[in-house]
Amino acid sequence: MSRSQLNRPSSPQRGWGDDTGCSVLHVDMDAFYASVSLLDRPELHGRPVVVGGGGTRGVVLSATYEARALGVHSAMPMTRARRLAPQAVVVEPDHRAYARVSAGVMELFRSITPLVEPLSLDEAFLDVSGAVRRLGSPARIGELVRARVHDEQGITCSVGVASTKFVAKLASTRAKPDGLLVVPAAEVVAFLHPLPVGALWGVGERTEEQLTRLGLRTVGDLAAVPRATLERALGPAAGRHLADLAWGRDSRAVVPHEPDKSIGAEETFATDVDDPDVIRRELLRLAEKVAARLRHQGWRGRTVSIKVRFADFTTITRARTLRDPTDVGQEVYATARALYEALGLQRARLRLVGVRVEGLVDAAGVAEQLLLDAPERGWREAEQAADRAVERFGRGAVRPATLVDRDVRPGG
Repeated sequence: MSRSQLNRPSSPQRGWGDDTGCSVLHVDMDAFYASVSLLDRPELHGRPVVVGGGGTRGVVLSATYEARALGVHSAMPMTRARRLAPQAVVVEPDHRAYARVSAGVMELFRSITPLVEPLSLDEAFLDVSGAVRRLGSPARIGELVRARVHDEQGITCSVGVASTKFVAKLASTRAKPDGLLVVPAAEVVAFLHPLPVGALWGVGERTEEQLTRLGLRTVGDLAAVPRATLERALGPAAGRHLADLAWGRDSRAVVPHEPDKSIGAEETFATDVDDPDVIRRELLRLAEKVAARLRHQGWRGRTVSIKVRFADFTTITRARTLRDPTDVGQEVYATARALYEALGLQRARLRLVGVRVEGLVDAAGVAEQLLLDAPERGWREAEQAADRAVERFGRGAVRPATLVDRDVRPGG
């Protein structure tokens, strides 16, 4: 969308309406991972594209709207995506690019208002009440956001404008793709009541089934039920929560914060693995990958966690907090391996393993620890040298010797 479109309202179904008092914006990037993946491949625009890992057991991270029209969606097994859309182009994820574009988008939001509440890499709430005098009405600010995201990052987003966070989020979903929808404060109930009960925040699959068994299929159906009845059927907290939402009552404010920072990587094996040596090598590879991302993005982390998924899909996690934050792959691996060994799994068949570092802090603000008998040059310097080699010669140019000849290659 060009800046010249700022003076033109959206299409009728996404029209501005009366945005008085609608100071909450929910901004959601359109097919974010797919859109970012196509920035360097413009020839793929307009074609079905699937972002996901290769192999037989990878899953879909994102898909363009052309691929979605063929039935492909996020978290779908790649094998099924290929059956549904054999003509689709499959591209590997680029997490560094996603983090870079996300940082640019969040910086853009904060140039408009300091009240930004990120929900993930690709969506956030904005409270623009303090920006109206400077930039115009909430709807005009929403269009400004859309224009700047497109002009500065080369991707599109959809914006919901409402008086509450809950309704703004619903509105952005209805505005997709590349649209803006205002829900006037006086029309919230009319907007909500025709929607299915599953649209309500906090209604998962099981709750929706329970409500359907009670004959409550729309938000309007639920709104007609006395609060006391809902509290008896669903429990006091859930009943009260849904009764409020059904009438558009949501007192949550936009709370500016950074999302919980963590960097992780995980892999799904092509076949279930029960060899501890193979699993240790995979933990090493993932630890090296996570540490490289930490260094690239300027973070160090205090907590290392692992995720293990068994052949029957049972999943467990374990974590350990370090004395000092780290960005060194060997330190991450040593902790991850210790966590794995403590599980005592022996020959258990594993489907997936993952490594994650949490509790991130700015590396520039971390004082180096001077330890007695510590070598003048250590693992960090070696890994930084490896980073420079990778930047020059490409991924895989330098890696631990134990990873040169791997018995099992992951499929995710």
